[in-house]
Amino acid sequence: MSDSLGGGPATAPPAPPPQTTLRRRLAELRGPAVAPHPLDARALAALAANPGCRRRALLDGAGVDKAALAEALGSPAPFGQSQFAFMRGNAFEAKVKADGGTELMRLLSERLGGQEPPPAPGEVAVPDLSAAGPEGRVARTALALREATEAGTWALLDHPLLALEVAGSPAYLEPDAVVVRPDGRWAVVEIKSFPMIDGSADASKVGAAARQAAVYVLALERVASRTPGAEVGHQVLLVCPKDFSNLPTASVVDVRKQLSVTRRQLARLTRIEEIADTLPEGTTFDLDRCSGAELTGAVDSVAAAYAPECLSACELAFHCRARARERGAVEALGRSVRGELGALTTVTAVLSAAHGDTGDPRDPTVAALRRAAALRAEALAAAGTAGGAAGPGTGAVADRGRHPDRTDDPRPTDGPGRTDGPGRTDDPRPTDGPGRTGRTEG
Repeated sequence: MSDSLGGGPATAPPAPPPQTTLRRRLAELRGPAVAPHPLDARALAALAANPGCRRRALLDGAGVDKAALAEALGSPAPFGQSQFAFMRGNAFEAKVKADGGTELMRLLSERLGGQEPPPAPGEVAVPDLSAAGPEGRVARTALALREATEAGTWALLDHPLLALEVAGSPAYLEPDAVVVRPDGRWAVVEIKSFPMIDGSADASKVGAAARQAAVYVLALERVASRTPGAEVGHQVLLVCPKDFSNLPTASVVDVRKQLSVTRRQLARLTRIEEIADTLPEGTTFDLDRCSGAELTGAVDSVAAAYAPECLSACELAFHCRARARERGAVEALGRSVRGELGALTTVTAVLSAAHGDTGDPRDPTVAALRRAAALRAEALAAAGTAGGAAGPGTGAVADRGRHPDRTDDPRPTDGPGRTDGPGRTDDPRPTDGPGRTGRTEG
């Protein structure tokens, strides 16, 4: 009784929440004075594509600028987009969203509207999503989605901000647009500047856009789960320039497959706090305080899962590739090769097993390697025998080009391609006319 009235011993203050401790730890890794580098949908899609890479998970979770880190390590990646591409994309997006999104709503009604007529001009609400900080913008976006769903009217959210927890750290995502329909369905709109020719676009670019859109849909589902009457559509509206013009056209992309893959791969990501606990004391990726050697040691202290596919998705790919080659790791040859080789993890071990120096001959992998080595030796021996028999012929070929009076010169001896004589008659240049300045008349 006395304890309940405060007469007992004082209770210990509650421990700080784990998330606060984690954020402090990530700030130490990034650098206390360094602002976190935000994750976008492309980076998140690349992170989900390689869930076993602890290095990328930690650096992305801590908000480290991997492009600047790669530059400091001496292995910069040639990533980026030209200013012309940025300007062209921004101009096309502004054209699509002009006049309160009239053209965009027309395209959406044509492709996803079904029997529902398109909204009239002025019937589409465009809420103001401005707020202080990313947390404020996320809260403002959620409020606008809830208000539009409850009102049962059309709404166009221009560049809303969504949050998605990735490996224990929030990632902020900004789709091009989200449309709220009167029936409570939400549709993601992706606006791209690559052309859609004759109703179809480049398959690789469409696939990349679908993976990004799947990330947006996944983040929207978290908001819709807290909004009564809301439903996120799995069909995304992809808007591109039509043919070779700047006129917008649209196509529907079903992202259910990409959504399933992204959800499964994000769930498999190693949690950041588990990775941070394994680092040596004092490890930091602060570019302002650490030298190149210190940054190299810090990066190498985190295990990476390199694959050739990383070259098109990660800024640290060149550094990781160099380290994989130094170790002779078979990962540098590709994931499929690594999977086929089983317990053989280095190129040296593979060659030793193929030559019969090591390895159990009953192992199917070792047996296949030795069989491949035997076939290669037979092919080289046969090629050497054939090359020796054709020796005089190869010598004749090698002598070509040594004698100026040979008759097998493939170059023309006359014709418009010869320019070695002023007196030749096949000179394609005019002998008179206004373009000649050195001719003599008379």
